[in-house]
Amino acid sequence: MQSRKLFGLFLACLFCVAQLSAQPRKPNVLFISTDDLNNDLGTYGHPLVKSPNIDRLAKRGVKFDRAYNQFPLCSPSRTSMMTGLRPDATQVYDLQKHFRETVPNVVTMAQLFQKNGYFAARVGKIYHYGNPGQIGTNGLDDEPSWNVRINPRGVDKDEEAVLTNLTPKRGLGASLSFYASPAPDEQHTDGKVALETIKLLEQNKDKPFFIAAGFYRPHCPYIAPKKYFDLYSLDKIKAAQDVPGERERLLPAAVQTPDWHFGVDELGQRKSIQAYYASITFMDTQVGKLLDALDRLGLTENTIVVFWSDHGYLLGQHGQWMKQSLFEASARTPMIFAGPKIAKGKVSGRTVEALDFYPTFADLCGLSGAPANLAGKSLRPLLKNPNAKWDKPAITQQRRGNAQNGFFMGYSVRNERYRYTEWDEGRKGVELYDYQVDPKELTNFANDPKYAKIVGQMKKLLASGRGN
Repeated sequence: MQSRKLFGLFLACLFCVAQLSAQPRKPNVLFISTDDLNNDLGTYGHPLVKSPNIDRLAKRGVKFDRAYNQFPLCSPSRTSMMTGLRPDATQVYDLQKHFRETVPNVVTMAQLFQKNGYFAARVGKIYHYGNPGQIGTNGLDDEPSWNVRINPRGVDKDEEAVLTNLTPKRGLGASLSFYASPAPDEQHTDGKVALETIKLLEQNKDKPFFIAAGFYRPHCPYIAPKKYFDLYSLDKIKAAQDVPGERERLLPAAVQTPDWHFGVDELGQRKSIQAYYASITFMDTQVGKLLDALDRLGLTENTIVVFWSDHGYLLGQHGQWMKQSLFEASARTPMIFAGPKIAKGKVSGRTVEALDFYPTFADLCGLSGAPANLAGKSLRPLLKNPNAKWDKPAITQQRRGNAQNGFFMGYSVRNERYRYTEWDEGRKGVELYDYQVDPKELTNFANDPKYAKIVGQMKKLLASGRGN
């Protein structure tokens, strides 16, 4: 009798093991982040930029045409994305403050993955690093977020002394500077990011993982192997055309600097754009290595792959360069999702935000214990049907002023047609751009009587989006 009971228990255990093994494993996540990348990519219709690997990822999944960051500066944007909170909640508006000073008990996205049994690791820049100054260090990283963190440092750090700097009075991390390096991909920081990420994929392929690969390019200085510079003929590179009267028309608060083009002449601007594009294609090649590794390891079918940049980047539009503005090219970012149960080769024109990553991953991966105060919304409906009904706008903000004279904020709301911006609650000006008739933001319709109703609607949308 006893032996029969033991045999029955044995069969029951076997049945339980079989049931557990039959259950599908939770999907992995490979989160690919880039630094200072705008939407100048082949898949977004750019006629010159070569980005074949990002393009093929888009063919595997859903590309968002109207994706926006919360604050077009590295640390505030990345902090918001990883905590799921708006910058006003984290109080991170610069490159020095760490969010643990203001929200010490926040559960980051990577921590939630850990709490749900995932291996969480990052290679390179996910939270803020001073780029290039802090390459190879932990920067403003958050140790509790990761099981493993790796900080590659490549030959590009050693080559900074020989680069061409067209703006020597600016810090190197905010300069128009470049160098066509003789060193191969694998010796550069981003080449090492790819190699170290592949090692993590190989070592953890049999367990659920959240692995974040943080590339540093195309952030300045624009250093990439020479072969990528050779892909872009300077003759085909055009500088942004200045519009007569635009300096006078633009609100002072709207521009990051009154120093038009940093004082760089047209040839210097074209060389900077050439180097920026070369850096994009170099980074794109590293993305391709990650996609190839997923295929080789048999991980593609059960891995959600996301590609994203922390913010956009101006290349001379409105006389401005880089970020820290609320113009479209600064607020907009590339965003691509691919993986299991995600539509393939589709495009969504809905307005989405980087804040939406956290609730989306929690939803897609079945993560329990997500904080109740997440400001974003799961993108699952749009990943299934990119044209699904969606009425959520995107809010981006930018701080102006200084500690001596005081700071003020600009808040901008974007729906599928308009962008509405208030500087210092409107005291320092209001902007309204209609992208259907004015895609280059050449006319501010905020004071046009024909747009009075739209201004009222967008003002309410901004207030509701901010939680006011």
